[in-house]
Amino acid sequence: MEKRIRSFKYAGRGIKKAISSEVNIRIHLAITLGVVIAGFILEINTIEWMICLLCFGMVLGLEMLNTAIEKTVDLASPNLHPLAGSAKDIAAGGVLISAITAACIGMIIFTPKLIDYFNLA
Repeated sequence: MEKRIRSFKYAGRGIKKAISSEVNIRIHLAITLGVVIAGFILEINTIEWMICLLCFGMVLGLEMLNTAIEKTVDLASPNLHPLAGSAKDIAAGGVLISAITAACIGMIIFTPKLIDYFNLA
């Protein structure tokens, strides 16, 4: 049991380290906060909340994995190497795909609600 508790402590330490050291994670968190505020104001339903939560987790989780990959590649290959650069670019591309997907989902959920909220129809 103590081993499991320690693993949660290590994970929490990793989250804190990522937030304190990675600008992109802070940007994603700021966007997440904005979406949460918009969700409350526009009264999105339970299923829409669940979809938003999945998107938050997907983007933030992939951003953290990307950070871990970048740090591992930097450790393993401190000198410039084409394969190291490819690994980092591919990992960053995964984050970009997830962020674009989340933004599209957000537009599908929020556009009709914003139209209603501002009476633009």
